[in-house]
Order: sequence, then structure tokens, then C-alpha cells
Amino acid sequence: MKVCPVRFTDDVAAMRRFLEALGMRARISAIGGGWVDFTAGDEGLAALHAAATSERGHRAGETTLSFESEQPLEDVRDRLHAAGFTDAHIIDEAYGRMLVVTDPDGIEVVVNEEQTDLYGYRRETDAT
Repeated sequence: MKVCPVRFTDDVAAMRRFLEALGMRARISAIGGGWVDFTAGDEGLAALHAAATSERGHRAGETTLSFESEQPLEDVRDRLHAAGFTDAHIIDEAYGRMLVVTDPDGIEVVVNEEQTDLYGYRRETDAT
């Protein structure tokens, strides 16, 4: 499990330049420009999401706690259910699947599967 905070922004390009100046490396980006995720070496992940296209109403400047799982989401869901977090459920999005659960403070937390379907996205190492 890797921690992947998601920062919502009104200017993905400017925030991308900022994160790259901090030393992060873009990994996968949406062809339309509304999403970029980054690696920080072996230290973790971070992502940018255009606030204007947030389906959950996130505003520019918000940062949410998210994760990326190498394990099947069913295993993560089952562990959460066993621990009493019974609202954990899996959603199949266009880019892949994600698990959504409410934390003890009442805040939604997302666990994404590692993205393998690149339709509408590109690996930055493939970009020219």
C-alpha cells in the first residue's frame, strides 16, 4: 500500500511544474490534462486533479488522503469490513477500480488499484 495524496487545483500545469521542481517525477497523465500522478522515488506518490472535473465537488487547494494498492481491492475491502468499516465498497471507474471507505472522522478515503488501463492516459516515459 502506497500513500498517494491528491491535490485538487485550478491550474494543473502550474502545480505540475511546482511538484517537478520539488523533485517529483510525473508517472501517468491524462491526455486531456486534468490528472497527473507522480512518484517520489521509493518514498511514495502524489497526484494532481483538476478541481473543475472533480465528481465529488472538491475545490482548488483541497488535498485528500488516498492510497494505491498492489493487492486486490477485494482483500482490502474484506480487511476493512472485518475491522468494522462496513461501508467500504469498490467502484469501477473508466480508468480502473477504486475502493471508497469512510474513516473514523467521517471523511471519505479512496484506495485505487494501480492503473493499468491507459485509455485516455499516457505513461510519461512514453510522452514526447
